[in-house]
Amino acid sequence: MIAAELRLPRRDFTLDVSLSLPARGVSALFGPSGCGKTTVLRALAGLERAEGRVVVEGEAWQDGSTFVPPHRRPIGYVIQESALFPHLDVQRNLDYGQKRVPVAERRIPLPQVIELLGIAPLLGRRPVTLSGGERQRVAIARALATSPRLLLMDEPLAALDARRRAEVLPYLDRLHEELAIPIVYVSHALDEVARLADHVVLMDAGRVSAQGPVAEMLARLDLSLPLGDAAGVVLDATVAERDTAWQLARLDVATGAFSLWARDPGRALGQRVRVRLLARDVSLARQPQAATSIGNQLRGVIEAIADDEHPALALVRVRVGEGSSTAPVVARLTRRSAHALSLAPGLPVWALVKTVALLE
Repeated sequence: MIAAELRLPRRDFTLDVSLSLPARGVSALFGPSGCGKTTVLRALAGLERAEGRVVVEGEAWQDGSTFVPPHRRPIGYVIQESALFPHLDVQRNLDYGQKRVPVAERRIPLPQVIELLGIAPLLGRRPVTLSGGERQRVAIARALATSPRLLLMDEPLAALDARRRAEVLPYLDRLHEELAIPIVYVSHALDEVARLADHVVLMDAGRVSAQGPVAEMLARLDLSLPLGDAAGVVLDATVAERDTAWQLARLDVATGAFSLWARDPGRALGQRVRVRLLARDVSLARQPQAATSIGNQLRGVIEAIADDEHPALALVRVRVGEGSSTAPVVARLTRRSAHALSLAPGLPVWALVKTVALLE
């Protein structure tokens, strides 16, 4: 567990946050520019001397009279710019990172880092010869070469164009899946949060508005998230069955609440995938529908109805499943449709999810 209570006056606001983050996976600090996300990261690193406490897996880095200086905190820090040494090739940049750590404390072998980030062909090249995406992959590798107990990433893809971002994201997926290091990831890009995060901390004006698992946070209708077309839910699932004749796969949601048929992601049976159900691609019905092209029909109960960004529209959160095996689904529909169907919290409905709307 990573626990932090931080207070620090700034020019435009006073940072005042209390965090409780899991000790494994990606925790995303999400919110508009200038809300204090980077300040939190710098305080965790010890680069900002905030009041309060920072405890990582039972070890106090800051608490009362205790203050571990930045160079003694076992962290890796990745920023928007790669900050590689231009006079050193990639291999020597990595060696520089690893030399900071005594041999007995090196928990992540450098060959594993090189393989995870696919940078073996780059080792003999200098940073000036690398693309933006390649430089960021090397910067992440150098941070991991220090065998950190906590990896801090401050909008590492913000300086990249869409093509380079798409190049780096699969490697971040691999870090998430294969390393046990907790990652605190700063972003104001919802697509990155939806793809990478396990836990989300929503920030505004130096304070935490809400925090929790990504599936529940993105499904909440009481938060002032300007989601627009990105409104929807993110769910972890496993590949359970394959229909090779139609190039489809059955994905079992991790909570056990339901299964979805989607285009075949090409993963092995039993392998984890992440799917995103956009609200614009979910319809609601009072009864199951026959003779329809929508292949996924999920029985659930309406939990909440909220205003959408346009006054003609509403967002409806439906809890699908039974008992403890449930998961949220969000639908966007017109207020006229909601009125015609007499939709209200507590009403049983069927959520109709288009197969093509399931995204990895």
